[in-house]
Amino acid sequence: MSEVRVRFAPSPTGSFHIGSARTALFNWLYARHTDGKFVLRIEDTDAARNTEEALEVLFKGMRWLGMDWDEGPEVDGGFGPYFQSQRGEIYKEYLGKLEAAGRTYEKEGAIFFKLEGERYTEFDEYHGKEMEKVRAEPVEIDDAIRGKVVRAETRDFVICRSDGSPTFHFVNVVDDITMKITHVIRGEDHLSNTSKHVELFNAFGVKPPQFAHLPLILKDPKMGKGKMSKRDKGSLIEEYEERHFLPAGVRNAIALLGWNPGDDREFMEIGEIIEAFDIKDIQKGAARFDEAKMAHINFQYLKQLPVESYAWFARPVLTEKGLISEDHNEDHLQRVLMICQEKITSLEALPEFCGYFFRDDYTIDPKAEKKVMKRGNAGELAAQVIASLESVSPDDWNVSGLEAAFTKLAADNGQEKPFMWWPMTRFAVSGVSGGPDFLPMLEVMGRDLVLGRLGKMID
Repeated sequence: MSEVRVRFAPSPTGSFHIGSARTALFNWLYARHTDGKFVLRIEDTDAARNTEEALEVLFKGMRWLGMDWDEGPEVDGGFGPYFQSQRGEIYKEYLGKLEAAGRTYEKEGAIFFKLEGERYTEFDEYHGKEMEKVRAEPVEIDDAIRGKVVRAETRDFVICRSDGSPTFHFVNVVDDITMKITHVIRGEDHLSNTSKHVELFNAFGVKPPQFAHLPLILKDPKMGKGKMSKRDKGSLIEEYEERHFLPAGVRNAIALLGWNPGDDREFMEIGEIIEAFDIKDIQKGAARFDEAKMAHINFQYLKQLPVESYAWFARPVLTEKGLISEDHNEDHLQRVLMICQEKITSLEALPEFCGYFFRDDYTIDPKAEKKVMKRGNAGELAAQVIASLESVSPDDWNVSGLEAAFTKLAADNGQEKPFMWWPMTRFAVSGVSGGPDFLPMLEVMGRDLVLGRLGKMID
């Protein structure tokens, strides 16, 4: 079998959205699964819509997701240029081949590709006039996902516009031929174009690549019905980067849009996905995007990170919110994050969850305050806790030392367990009623900070 060569061929006209990312990822995964080549080709012939900013968004998004390309912009593999705007001479050469074979003609300034078959005239309701049509042989497309698809082209089509620019159909086929693409993996919206492309491959005397048309991606159920578009919430890759999702989590979730490894696994490391991925396992039916599922998978990745890595991702999030400085003590940061990591579902929510560890002007939750005040005299309880915790030396200020102090406090007041003091103490030091495990939280906050905040509670 010859080396697998796949390509992702986006137009830099806007943002990098889930649909494009899924197409790129499935091509990348198949190249990695087969030890093939992943080619990035830029369809930038529409000068009016293509922008340098959109190109940078595309590059940044692909790199953020970890999709490196083997050939393409900045990585020459011997089949360039990789921008269609720079391939004009190649298109002229291949247009000449069709002209020499008698497969083109000019009409109203445009160059048409001439289908082979019996020609006849028929009234075309769409155009409202008599049109020449062709009884061409049906094209049989052996699609790796959709199976056998038979379509017949009935009209010649433009391959070069009146302004001299080549059309999408023509350049796509020429690029796939000259870049030796073996598999074309793209969205099913391109299936209707494929018979035109096969006609062109045949005219050049080249065997078409293996086609594989990916299923549609439907909107998140919360966003309504229909096909997902780049205008829908959660559709842009840059949104997840801005919200501090882990690239691996987003990539994992996108991989499951129309594919699964043949079992119930959802959370998978990239090596597992590459090993399991195959075109034949891609589903025919539409895939449903689910942002909650993506968030859940992202949380699974967050939970299993070593605390050093977790801190590396968390530091810019906390710095942006002004909770820590860029040179904040790494040991202290890791100690805080170690007790928060299991509890917090996203880095986006981290500042609100643990802000009180880093600053004294933390938010007071009125519901938590009301709940604490209902339990009795909070000031009196705080004074009892202070007296108890002051007996804990700095060297013993750890979970076991704190537990011993609270246990003695309970016994001295005729209680079996010290739970009547815990809600007030948590509220006094954090302003909320929930968070990390209670005693580890006090240990990490430190003796001076805890006693100081309990003192403020009394005031």
